[in-house]
Amino acid sequence: MPKSKGRRRPSRTVTPPPAHKDTKVSPAWYVFLMFGLMAVGVVVIILNYIGAVPGGQQSRYLYSGLGAIGIGFMMTLNYH
Repeated sequence: MPKSKGRRRPSRTVTPPPAHKDTKVSPAWYVFLMFGLMAVGVVVIILNYIGAVPGGQQSRYLYSGLGAIGIGFMMTLNYH
């Protein structure tokens, strides 16, 4: 009995990966704002502990300093 030739398989074509789009770059002001908020937060906390802020040692200065540092760190998540 003769063998059947079977179905011909199509030749495999290698498709190149899609071209990579332009990489995102953060503007220069973003970096300065990010580190500036962190620095201002540290300065406010230090000034609060040495009592150099108006009104004496108050927790609102401590929380605002921690908030500024936190916002600065949150900005690092979007930095490209």
